[in-house]
Amino acid sequence: MAIPGNAVERRSFTFPQVAVALQTLAILFQAGTAGLLLSTTYGETLHGVGARVMYGASMLYLLAAVLAWRPGGGPARPVLHATGFLVLASVQVVLGIAHAPAAHVPLGVLMFGLSVLDLGRSLSAAARRGR
Repeated sequence: MAIPGNAVERRSFTFPQVAVALQTLAILFQAGTAGLLLSTTYGETLHGVGARVMYGASMLYLLAAVLAWRPGGGPARPVLHATGFLVLASVQVVLGIAHAPAAHVPLGVLMFGLSVLDLGRSLSAAARRGR
């Protein structure tokens, strides 16, 4: 039985929104596996797999941003954000391979914060357009 005035709206998400959400979740997963890396024998394996997923998610976000911009006629700013994330992810991989936690950990925290901000920006912009 439907309650009048409380219609449930279906919300669809764009490819760039899904891609940046996946990137954010992958970076959060990396924070969890970093703790496991220090305390378990299987943490290194999980962190290595998570690193590949996070890097792939950053590439997917760049692809989604370019596809939304060029053929889709969307803004170019997300392409710049996605490119910056891919550069940061590349630096993060190099620092991880070099076993430089003094730079690797703070950069990971920065990347998570920036990714959350970018996801929030993307969702709030979509909410403003939907009004």
